[in-house]
Amino acid sequence: MLQNKTFKNFLIEQKSLVTLLILIAIVSCLSDNFFTLNNFFNILQQTSINAIIAVGMTLVILTSGIDLTVGSTFALAGAITASLVGSDISPFIAIAVSLALGSLLGAFSGLIIAKGKIQAFIATLVMMLILRGVTQVYTKGSPISTGMNDNSELFEWFAFGRVFAIPVPIIIMAMVFIAAWYLLKYTRLGRYIYALGGNESATKLSGINVDRVKITVYALSGLLCALASTIEVARLSSAQPTAGTGYEMDAIAAVVLGGTSMSGGKGKIIGTLIGALILGFLNNGLNMLGVDAYYQMIVKGVVILLAVLVDKKTNK
Repeated sequence: MLQNKTFKNFLIEQKSLVTLLILIAIVSCLSDNFFTLNNFFNILQQTSINAIIAVGMTLVILTSGIDLTVGSTFALAGAITASLVGSDISPFIAIAVSLALGSLLGAFSGLIIAKGKIQAFIATLVMMLILRGVTQVYTKGSPISTGMNDNSELFEWFAFGRVFAIPVPIIIMAMVFIAAWYLLKYTRLGRYIYALGGNESATKLSGINVDRVKITVYALSGLLCALASTIEVARLSSAQPTAGTGYEMDAIAAVVLGGTSMSGGKGKIIGTLIGALILGFLNNGLNMLGVDAYYQMIVKGVVILLAVLVDKKTNK
């Protein structure tokens, strides 16, 4: 009896991991080409962009917030990066400018929320529209190419390079998750993030500057959006004015599938990684099985709904 209860508790606690393993097992049985090292590398590379953005989204949601600007920040930061690289500027300088821009845009959203006392949903929705408009104006509605020069070839390394046979996007993704895990587990800011999401009033009374915490997490979210855009721009050798459309939903889905509570204060960064992998493996599996794109949207929606219902039930 005790063993059965322990096993049940394990399944509940590790429901995201169990879901991922079941998904891999099912698709592996249905497709001979799925369970291969090359395909796994392919999935991880495709997942890296959403996973990196989802890390920032996790930090925001843990504070009981939401960030709808991630897709628009992604697009604008990518456009800036592409135009700088195309102007024969060092890709490292271009990336640094992009990361700084992403951080500033995120911090501005956080400032509106913290100082303006506006709900995160409304504030980031407005910023999403503004940034999307700025991107369209900056790009004039047309793609921006990174050009054909030595710097653009070096820039492509961020998408196609390998270190010890491991693709660079996977390495970047791993570094982001390790850094976020360390931040949440071992730093003061990490403790403040959980405290803020758990009870903002109590956190204020304990002397913590909650406004600073909010601005910081939104700044980190913007920075990670810019970092993710670097990988996509390097892969496509151009920045699209419509890039990042719907990415906020994918990021939120990864966070929810990973078990982070939308009310804040509860969740782990490893869960977000598993959530992003579930979406990545699901997309890849459905593509291999030849499932129509419209049906794929329905399947993903059902999976996310089930995850929310299960989380709601197990956290009563």
